[in-house]
Formats: sequence, C-alpha cells, structure tokens
Amino acid sequence: MANFILDDFKRIFTGDNPISKIIVANVIIFLITELFGRFIPIVNWFAIPGDATYFLLHIWSAVTYMFLHANFMHILFNMLWLYWIGKILLEYLGPRRFVAIYFLGGIAGGLLYSISFNLLAAVGSFPMGGLLLGASAAVMAIVAASATLLPDHRINLFLLGPVPLKYLAIGALILTSVLDFSVNMGGKLAHIGGAALGFFFVRNLQNGKDWSVPFYSFLFAVRNPFIKKKMRVVSNKKSNTGQRQETATPNPSSSHLSDAEHQQKIDGILDKIGKSGYDSLTETEKEFLFKASGRK
Repeated sequence: MANFILDDFKRIFTGDNPISKIIVANVIIFLITELFGRFIPIVNWFAIPGDATYFLLHIWSAVTYMFLHANFMHILFNMLWLYWIGKILLEYLGPRRFVAIYFLGGIAGGLLYSISFNLLAAVGSFPMGGLLLGASAAVMAIVAASATLLPDHRINLFLLGPVPLKYLAIGALILTSVLDFSVNMGGKLAHIGGAALGFFFVRNLQNGKDWSVPFYSFLFAVRNPFIKKKMRVVSNKKSNTGQRQETATPNPSSSHLSDAEHQQKIDGILDKIGKSGYDSLTETEKEFLFKASGRK
C-alpha cells in the first residue's frame, strides 16, 4: 500500500499540473506544522515577520510564508479557491504562466504587507499582526488574473446560478480584503497586493509583455550563477594566407526574428523546461532565454 501512495505522489510531482503540486505541498507542510509546530518554531522561521530588519534576515519567507496556514479552515478555503478558479486560468495560460502568477502574486502581497507594517510602525501605529502566513495573496492573484483574462466567463454558484467571473472576483476581493479592514489588516493588504499583481500580469500579457519570462530567467540565474556563455569555434578552415579562420555561430539572441516568432521560441524553450527540466536546454537555448528577459 505504501508503494501505491508513493507512486501517486511521484505522478503528482512529475506531472504537468501545478495546481496538484501546490495543493499537495501545502497539505503536507500544514500537517508537519500541526504535528511538530509546538516543538519547532516553524512559523517563526518561515512566515513573513513585520519588522523590516528581521524580514531581510529571513528573506526566504517571502516565498515560504505561502505554504503556512493558521488552521484547517484557512488552508481549506485557500485550496478550494485555488482548485476551483485555478483550473480555468491554467487551461488558458498554461502551467508556466500559472506558476509565475501564483508566486509573483504571493511575493507582491508579502511585500505590500511588510512595507505597510513598517510605515505604520514608523508613525507609532501597530494595527497588524507580527507575522504573515497563508496562500491567500497568491490565490487572490490567480482569481484576479482569471477575471481579467476572462471577465465574462460564467461560474455556476449554488442558489445564484451562472455568475460572470469578473463579479465573482470583485465580490471575493470585497468580502475578504475590504470589509471590516480593522480585522486582519495585514492579511487583507496582502490580498490586495496579490490581486493587483494578477490584474497587471494579464494586462501586460495582453499588451505583449510576458512577466513570466523575467520571472523564470531570475530563477535560472539564481540556480545557475556561474553559467558561462559558450561560442562554438570552427578552426579547420584556412584563409588564403594559410592561417586558420575562426567562425562563430550566429548570435543566439535571434534579433532577426519577428515578435511573434520570438515569443513562440520562448514558449518552446519554457515548455521544454517544464517537461524535461532546465538541464535539458542547450547552451544556446539558455543564452537566448537570458537575453529574452532583457528584450524591450
């Protein structure tokens, strides 16, 4: 039986569905926190602290806080919204853009919380809690992005019938982030930051700017800081003077490509990463991806 369970987990984490991976990761971490949180200060290590200095010393918390939840209802509603709305966005934008929106939204929400906390602290006000945790900002980014991309897509709600996605997103934002702002002010600010990221991500994508490209380029740069750009040299040809000529391959930035061809090539490279991993890329593909992140 244990082997069957392990096989199921392997299929989830080696598959192409990021929603399943995120949900399983959140559930596993929630169980670990519930079991060992009394003995190990997991939340203190991995949630976003309000104090800016402490936050800079725990910079990883900008990502790890998304996988921590205060209680069962907290994680339940976040994962339900992620699954329910996320599968719509995943179908239209694909896994790599979905992942970029989710994590960028979470990071944006965390940064807005931290900035607001310290600005209010500077004037002597402490209306927010000292730690931020939960996937709500990342999930709100997914909801806002879905509503921005497909505003008139209808969702069937119990007792209400079909409701356009734009109104569902607005209602969710008001209920979870605006009403009674004095309660959980820090979390609600994070929701707003995540929603704003999701909205602007899709708006920029519709204008031809794909924020997932610099997002993945940054991840690769962090993972591979010492990648050296290589140039193939052909030295078996001789000039008229008898000296060898060195011929370099064309610049991999492919500046001769049209915008559509350029985006298509980026999509192909990122899809290859999603299926086979970053190490499966050739040096030319790696360099092209780095240069693409800086293309205007």
